[in-house]
Amino acid sequence: MASLSYDLTLAGLSVGGAAALTGIGLIVTHRATGVLNFAHGAIAMVCAYLLRQFTVEWRWPLALGASVTLLLVAPAIGMVLERCVFRPLSVLGGDPAQTLVASIGVFVLLVGGAALVWGTGARADAPTLVSADPWGQLAVAVALAVAVGAVTRWTRFGTELRAVVDDRSLAVLGGIDADRVAAAGWAFGSFTAGLTGVLLAPYVRLDPYGMPLLVMEVMAVAVAARMRSLPVAVVVALGIGVAQSQLTRLHPSGWAEPLLQAVGANLFVVALLIAALVLPGIGSRDALPRTATARVATPPGAWIVAVVLFLLPLGFAGSDLHTSVQVPALGVVLLSLVVVTGRGGQISLGQSAYAGLGALFTALLAAGRFPGLPRLPELAALAVAVLLVAPLGVLTGRPAISRHGLALALATFAVGVGVSRFVFAQPYATSGLSLERPAGFHGDRAYYVLELVLLTVALLTAHALRRGRTGRALAAMRDDESGASAAGVRVPTLKLTAFVVGAALAALGGGMLGLGLRAFDATAYDPVRGLLWFAAVVVLGADSVLGALAAAALLVGLDAGARGGVAAALIGVLAVLVGRFPGGPYEALRTAASRLRLRRRAALTPLGARVRRQLRAAEARRAGTTARADTVRSTPGITGPPTRATTSVQEPGSLPDPPDSTAPPPDSPVARRPGGTPLGRPDGAQRGRTAPPDRRTLRPPADAAPRPGARRTQPLTARRLRVAYGGFVALDGVSLDIPPGRVTALVGPNGAGKSTLFHCLAGTLRPSGGQVQLGDRDVTRLAAHARTRLGIARTFQQLAVFPSLTVAENVRVGAEQGRVADPGAAERALRLFGLDGPVRALPAAGLPTGTLRRVELARALAGSPRVLLLDEPAAGLDTAEVTALARVLRALAADGMALLVVEHDLDLVADLAHTVHVMAAGRIVASGPADRVLETRYGG
Repeated sequence: MASLSYDLTLAGLSVGGAAALTGIGLIVTHRATGVLNFAHGAIAMVCAYLLRQFTVEWRWPLALGASVTLLLVAPAIGMVLERCVFRPLSVLGGDPAQTLVASIGVFVLLVGGAALVWGTGARADAPTLVSADPWGQLAVAVALAVAVGAVTRWTRFGTELRAVVDDRSLAVLGGIDADRVAAAGWAFGSFTAGLTGVLLAPYVRLDPYGMPLLVMEVMAVAVAARMRSLPVAVVVALGIGVAQSQLTRLHPSGWAEPLLQAVGANLFVVALLIAALVLPGIGSRDALPRTATARVATPPGAWIVAVVLFLLPLGFAGSDLHTSVQVPALGVVLLSLVVVTGRGGQISLGQSAYAGLGALFTALLAAGRFPGLPRLPELAALAVAVLLVAPLGVLTGRPAISRHGLALALATFAVGVGVSRFVFAQPYATSGLSLERPAGFHGDRAYYVLELVLLTVALLTAHALRRGRTGRALAAMRDDESGASAAGVRVPTLKLTAFVVGAALAALGGGMLGLGLRAFDATAYDPVRGLLWFAAVVVLGADSVLGALAAAALLVGLDAGARGGVAAALIGVLAVLVGRFPGGPYEALRTAASRLRLRRRAALTPLGARVRRQLRAAEARRAGTTARADTVRSTPGITGPPTRATTSVQEPGSLPDPPDSTAPPPDSPVARRPGGTPLGRPDGAQRGRTAPPDRRTLRPPADAAPRPGARRTQPLTARRLRVAYGGFVALDGVSLDIPPGRVTALVGPNGAGKSTLFHCLAGTLRPSGGQVQLGDRDVTRLAAHARTRLGIARTFQQLAVFPSLTVAENVRVGAEQGRVADPGAAERALRLFGLDGPVRALPAAGLPTGTLRRVELARALAGSPRVLLLDEPAAGLDTAEVTALARVLRALAADGMALLVVEHDLDLVADLAHTVHVMAAGRIVASGPADRVLETRYGG
């Protein structure tokens, strides 16, 4: 028994050593570049194939082949990826969504390329670089960990590496070549990937799909180490490896035996699930699957072309439809990604699991093997399977509530891998399963018609989630989650809804695919396939249902009509280039066409050329007259009225300068609430001074109460709020009153705690002690969207608008999700801020900062709030806009609203606020009327 334990321990150390190498490579790459390299397993597979090619096919000596593979090819792959893929992304802004998609694209490209070059069959003749003795692999892993730790801690490069990780831009300003550091990190990460591949190849199946997924499973090692600690990664890898080996000694009887065997064979998958779902996330940045730009319009006539193409197979022979029936089914699966990723803005790398569950449940229900349910007809089985799988979307939806970016990507990927390993790969669930098509639809043509009907239902579902109130809420959540929550959108509920609907659509498509092929094939739903589907949808337009249909046709067509791997390679190339074309191929083609048109020089007709000569001559004569007039006026002793006149002469064929569409019309009416001129109307007032009042301007005195008949509102109060970060106390027993009908201001130096207090009041931060009340109601534990629905609205220091929505749609989100569902509130807010002109129909993407400030304020007021919290509202506004803003805020206070303004502009504070609170070191150190407090604290 002791000998068996020893042998199993040695075997576990061997597996753990290989896993430790993977963890080391992932950590180094992430620390140097901030990229979680999803392509690590694919690089390992390519290097294993190359070593086999050198030594088995070309008969090179093992030492030479290993040296070329590990010391030249593997680092070169990493450097090429850094130089050609990830460096341009960092230069373009380092959007984490694009980086993630590019990393997945590299994975898909290498897998597809390997399948094209070496085929999809498994190879069992990979050369052995290190003997089967586990001490060799363990020694390699420990030596690499020690070497990397020493370099990181005691060398100049290690110092530069830590500086780049902490703040890349600041490191560059300090003279550090961040690109060189990133290239070195990628080269070392690829070297460790190659070493992992050549060490594992002799003991596992060498094929383009199995080995990359096997290496990705041990990503749990790096996640458990928080992508930072090399010793933790090595210890976790060795511990999981030994535990997995020791589990093989257990042989329980009954139902526990297959479960224990599955756990013992997939302990790294269990660790990945725990690390991704339980441990704190490794990434806090939002990684949306697309850049937040205006929606790309569907090309004219595109739907007609799509309908014609999908109806064409009905005229084919029966044998030709065997491939065609897969396209609508896969289209439904990809529409689930449009809902989750394109509409909801959530990373979902595990949709293949829900598609597979839909096919599996359909087969089990139709065969009468589903526990507790009788045998059902095929169509009924498909419907019940969808209903059973839809709630399982919570498996990925629940982590999405609190996780973003890389953490969410890992969580969804872990769920997909877990379902694949513990359900699809187990014979007790899938053995002996076959499927028959529904009665009346046995033929390919008849079944294709049924698929088109179900595809239409899926398209209508996706369309419904883009239009109306729900569509605007989803777009708001996708574009800016914090802004959506502040507007009143129930973000957690909406995320769960998106994942549940996505799971239902994926299950429907998976069941359709299984019925079409008349069998349940677990390999059709493996996690690698899920990554391919995700990349295909993103690069062809994540928010486009036409993109999903095109991706389905492309994937099925290329797989059926070309050598295996062509589809993956093509999608991989497009995904690698996603940073260049974030709106998809159609936007890229449209941009290229517009640039070509701009470069084309217009040729004038003879008449146009003659007119141009006459205009230039007239302009020259006017210029001469103007010069003489200026000379006369500048001569001493000669005076007279100015006679200079200028005329704008434009080149024939050119367009006049367009008017500023973002400026409010001069006669724009003001909303029914008293409030003065619309924000942005120039009035000639100087900043810090108030223009003379007129009949449209309200300026309540410092002790004014709400007008008779003004809105009934409630004060917002904070009592003894405390917030601490580790040993630093950000708020130390702060109490604050924000009464209705008055403007309260909060000032103080940076780091005084103003933003922390603001977030506690808005609901984006929960204090460790104290209480926040709205009137008599305790709202301390309520989330931001819940407070908005009670009447606490806010704006952001950094603009939080929804770029893909128009100005009117942005404001409508606030009206639909706010305290009172008032259909006319959006229009009144648009009029109040001068946004009811042509600007209302423009997408928010690309509008000037001053206009976007007005949009954000209008959205906040459209929800009819009782309390308005303003964080640096004057940031980015010019003098006229600040003056108009002050008028509107005074009018709102006079109408009974409670306002809190956090502002650094003391002139605005002095002109606007009734009460000023000064913060320092997490406490309020002075309070009182604005003139007295500002004069006492700031000397003026």
